[in-house]
Amino acid sequence: MIEKILIANRGEIALRVLRACKELGIKTVAVHSTADADLKHVLLADESVCIGPAPSSESYLNVPAIISAAEVTDAEAIHPGYGFLSENADFAERVEESGFKFIGPKAETIRIMGDKVSAIRAMKAAGVPTVPGSGGPLGDDDDENHRIAKEIGYPIIIKASGGGGGRGMRVVHTEANLLKSIQLTKSEAGSFFGNPEVYMEKFLENPRHVEIQVLADGQGNAVHLGERDCSMQRRHQKVVEEAPAPGVTAEQRAKIGAACVNACNEINYRGAGTFEFLYEDGEFYFIEMNTRLQVEHCVTEMVTGIDLVKAQIEIAMGIPLSLKQEDIVIKGHAIECRINAENPAKNFMPSPGLLERLHLPGGLGVRWDSHIYTGYTIPPHYDSMIGKLICFGNDRTTAIRRMDVALQEMVIKGIDTNIHLQREIMNDHGFCEGGMNIHYLEHRLEHLI
Repeated sequence: MIEKILIANRGEIALRVLRACKELGIKTVAVHSTADADLKHVLLADESVCIGPAPSSESYLNVPAIISAAEVTDAEAIHPGYGFLSENADFAERVEESGFKFIGPKAETIRIMGDKVSAIRAMKAAGVPTVPGSGGPLGDDDDENHRIAKEIGYPIIIKASGGGGGRGMRVVHTEANLLKSIQLTKSEAGSFFGNPEVYMEKFLENPRHVEIQVLADGQGNAVHLGERDCSMQRRHQKVVEEAPAPGVTAEQRAKIGAACVNACNEINYRGAGTFEFLYEDGEFYFIEMNTRLQVEHCVTEMVTGIDLVKAQIEIAMGIPLSLKQEDIVIKGHAIECRINAENPAKNFMPSPGLLERLHLPGGLGVRWDSHIYTGYTIPPHYDSMIGKLICFGNDRTTAIRRMDVALQEMVIKGIDTNIHLQREIMNDHGFCEGGMNIHYLEHRLEHLI
């Protein structure tokens, strides 16, 4: 059993992990930068350790400082949350080599799934549907690259093997632009990710972003917890998420879910994970696997009643997964709005500063996951997300209406937020209709703000 966990993160996810630990009777260690001494989870943790100055490169990405904090506090395990070091295989390896449990997959699994080319190969081998593509990294043979693109069919997209966050990708519509696009993407990939390797895929023009949540114990037991739709995006960043995905049938869910469970068993996956797909014309196409907890895990928790963070911790303890697939029942509908400290009317400029007044919504089916409080100063050094508002209803229409009411009730003074934009989305005809593609919000933003 684990008696003390170090939380290697900040903000709302650190508080979420702390709450799960408290419910399990596990002591907590909060690590923080000099800018984060007054974070809510730092104030609530059993122990706290300052690991460096404000820049994340000198604190939350400082592996030796985090390992040292675990050593001096006698922590037994480290929970990475999401972002920062959560999908860093070297960090996971260092944690285990230092004698601590890493609450997540094995380092070798993170490496395989962190590289887009090796991940696609692993998924193909496990029977998970993938986007038609090069099947491996592109070489320097121009004729061969032209042949591959022609076989796939234009438009195609060039992607960095180690890419993410919307960087390291370029759409090519004509043969004339192919070679230049490959070279530009290789150069960008080398600069951003330290790996110039790129690959080629068919560019789906009107897809949705649908993902499958899984839990696996690394002992041969795995389940899927249904799907989420994350198609409301701006610059490849999710804005609104929901579960289940509109229009996905029970039969489709069962089929793609079974493929993901099989893949978990094939790669001996351990922990919580998410298979991300492009979904078009009723077909799923694998794009990547996130080997960690997702920001939007809350909507899955709301429709299944399963605490994913507790499940992560129990799996790390070596407790076999007690859930069977028949135990997973999807009930109702949940929607999550990311609340950001930013000004949508001013090109989404971040808005750090003193939070002068905070009034939170309530009522049946309303959940608020956040670290902020009145008098808290939002620092300028980190991501602009300050909370997640989640609303549950017996059906999608009820969940949308409940979210709109909750957004109306919410008061945040002293900083700019995207609350108004989220209300506009909840009242947008296309969103309410459901099933909009990943480009929809970008096209609508000029009218929604």
